[in-house]
Amino acid sequence: MWYINTTFIFSHSETLLQINMMTKVVESDFLVRFGKQLEKLRKKKGLSYRKLAQNCNIDYSNISKIEKGTEKANITMLTLLELAKGLEVHPKKLLDFED
Repeated sequence: MWYINTTFIFSHSETLLQINMMTKVVESDFLVRFGKQLEKLRKKKGLSYRKLAQNCNIDYSNISKIEKGTEKANITMLTLLELAKGLEVHPKKLLDFED
């Protein structure tokens, strides 16, 4: 199957590759933004990585990775709940950042 763009003609596999690459960029950007929000809330509370880790069931080194937005730090909903518990905020506060 072929798709026609105004400047290019793409095969089905090329189009899927482009969509996959765009999705990766969006996912990566989301992780970075989430990490910045976590860092902002942690610092606002005056918490170090270790203190936040003591407040929730997450290793302090993982908190650092999450804040950096690395792909390896793609967290679960349960981790989101633990972070919210450790920061003493509603979980939606962690997701309250600009799109």
